[in-house]
Formats: sequence, C-alpha cells, structure tokens
Amino acid sequence: MQDFTSQFPQSHSLCHLNHAAMGPWPQRTVDALNDFAKENLKLGSSHYDRWLKVEQELRTRLATLINAPSIDDIALLKSTSEGLSVIAYGIDWQPGDEILLLDQEFPSNRIVWESLRSKGVVVKVIDTNCADTAETLLINHSTARTRLITVSSVQYATGLRIDLETISRHCQNNNILLCVDAIQSLGALPFDLAQTPVDFVVADGHKWLLGPEGIALFYCAEKHRKELTLNQYGWHMIKALGDYDRTDWEAADSARRFECGSPNMLGIHALNASISVLLETGMDEVARHVIDNTRHLISGLNNISEITLLSSTEKGKHGGIVTFAHAKVPSEVLYSTLRKKNIVCAHRGGGVRFSPHFYNTKEQLDYALNAVRCIGNL
Repeated sequence: MQDFTSQFPQSHSLCHLNHAAMGPWPQRTVDALNDFAKENLKLGSSHYDRWLKVEQELRTRLATLINAPSIDDIALLKSTSEGLSVIAYGIDWQPGDEILLLDQEFPSNRIVWESLRSKGVVVKVIDTNCADTAETLLINHSTARTRLITVSSVQYATGLRIDLETISRHCQNNNILLCVDAIQSLGALPFDLAQTPVDFVVADGHKWLLGPEGIALFYCAEKHRKELTLNQYGWHMIKALGDYDRTDWEAADSARRFECGSPNMLGIHALNASISVLLETGMDEVARHVIDNTRHLISGLNNISEITLLSSTEKGKHGGIVTFAHAKVPSEVLYSTLRKKNIVCAHRGGGVRFSPHFYNTKEQLDYALNAVRCIGNL
C-alpha cells in the first residue's frame, strides 16, 4: 500500500478513533479547499466551468466507489436524512404497506419511516435482543405486505455488519424494495452493487469518507428513478439545465432530478479530494487495514478483565466499530476520561465506541488500549 500516513498529519498527542462520527480531512482535501478558496478570492467564478468538471469527477468517483452502473444513478444531496426523505416521500404508499427496520438503527433511518404512519403505513421496528441473526429477523418478519426493508450496512452503536447479499436476495425474490444506509461502511469497506443489488443507497461524506458535512451520496436504481414522486423543485433538477429563459420544463432523466438547487461546490471539492485518497489506496486495502485495526482493538480489550465487548467479535460481523463497557467505571466517566487523554471517541450504545480507520497506527491503538487499562486501576 502506498504510504498515506502523510495525508493525516495529526498532532502526536492526539489519537483519533472517531470515524464513525466524524472523520478528519486528509491533507489533500485541505490543499484542495485552500486552492478553491484562493481562486474564489482572486478570480471569483471565472473558472466555474472547471468547478462543474470537479462535480462530474465526484459523481464518477462515487459511482466507482459503489460500482454503480452509471454516474446518472448518482445524486449529490445534503445528508443521509435528506436522501432517506426523498425515498420515503417519493414512494406511492398504500395503506397497510409495511416497512421493516431493526431496533439498532440510527434515528435518521427510523424517524423518517415512522413519520409515514400517518399515511397508513405499518412500520415494524424489530427487536434484535434475541438469538436470531439480524438477517433472519428481517426475513422472518417479512410478509406479503412488506414493501420496503431499510437497513444500515453497519450499525452505528454496536458495529454489527449486515450480510447485505442475503437481504438483497430475499428482497429480489419477494419484490421488496431495499434501502441501505451505508454511512458506517462506505469509505471503510467495499460496496459492490453488481454483486449486491439494492434499490437505494444513502451516505453522508463526513465519516469514513473523510469529507465534510453537507454533502452526501444518493444512489437510486434506474428502474425507480421516475417512480419516486418529486417533492423538491428548482432550477438545478430540470433536463434543460442552464437554459434560464425556457418556460417549459421537465425533470432531468438522471438522478440530478433529485437535486433541486445550487450545488455545494465547497463540499464537492472537499469530498472529491478525500475519495481520491481512498480510491488510490484501493478499497480492498483500506478494508484490510480497517478490519486489522478493529481486530487489534478487540484482542486488546478482551485482555482487560473489567471490559465487556458490546460489539460482535465474529468474523465478518463487524466493520470498523468496537463498542465496550467497563465493569467498574460508568461509560460516561470512561468516555470523559479518555477524551481528557486526547483519545477522540464516542459515547454510544451504552458504552464507549472506538472506530479506527485504515491510516491509524498500532502505536495509536496501543496508546488507547493502555489508557483503558489504566483507568480501571485509578
């Protein structure tokens, strides 16, 4: 692997294990934004045509990242929540239609679906506190009225990695729509639509993709593009983009039909640079290091007697998230103590969540493990 550690020149006193919440920008991204800002300062919008090429480059890179059939399948939205809302309020629901989701989902992938209950939609939030796997639960709770299954590729609190191939086959065989919130895997693990067809993919850019907030991927399979009712309208979503004097209009054929207003050029330049680092590294290589770092943390935490792992340790059942609790130290105290030691982590799922990326070093991981070990001895 090309040495990309120079892309993350963080302070030696800092141990950043919080990519499941917010990823730091690579140096390349900072450079791209500095160049963009200086150009804007000195030249204004003189090179707007060039900015549009960066926008297309980002669509191409996002399509490559998930192996989408075409860049026409990619829309650039503001957030995962916006993408989920486009889907939820674009589908022609009938009273009694069912939506299935797990009780581990982040609020973004729950609230929008629950809001559809006023339309007569049945939203089933499935209890995962049982012996059955998440995949088995989703399949067994499906009925003839199930219209859509929505699931995170990796659960935000426990780090549970979902077998999307199994869910995809079930949905295809039963004419069920499949929506995947990929925010906790995209940028950390490979995602291949050719291998695992799904109908919709949404993911913000500010976590494992190492970009800023305010720019997100929205993938809509071509067959559903014109089936989704549009609820946002503006100059940017029409077919004749740039023809401002035209009074008749129709929505674009591509996924740009879901982009109602001006593009977030600042976010586009940033995310484009960040994803270029991931793609140059290679997603298989990125994933290998993410999993290796996660396994290193799991092994180290298992050797601390007071620690209980709240994440799955089974091979293939975790991504880059490790959540744990301490037998003697409340999780909020454990979290605040680690933060005082410059270990950036999160208080989630009833414990402390570590989420290392591919560039984190074993020295950083061991520093965090030693800090956890020492807290129990205070």
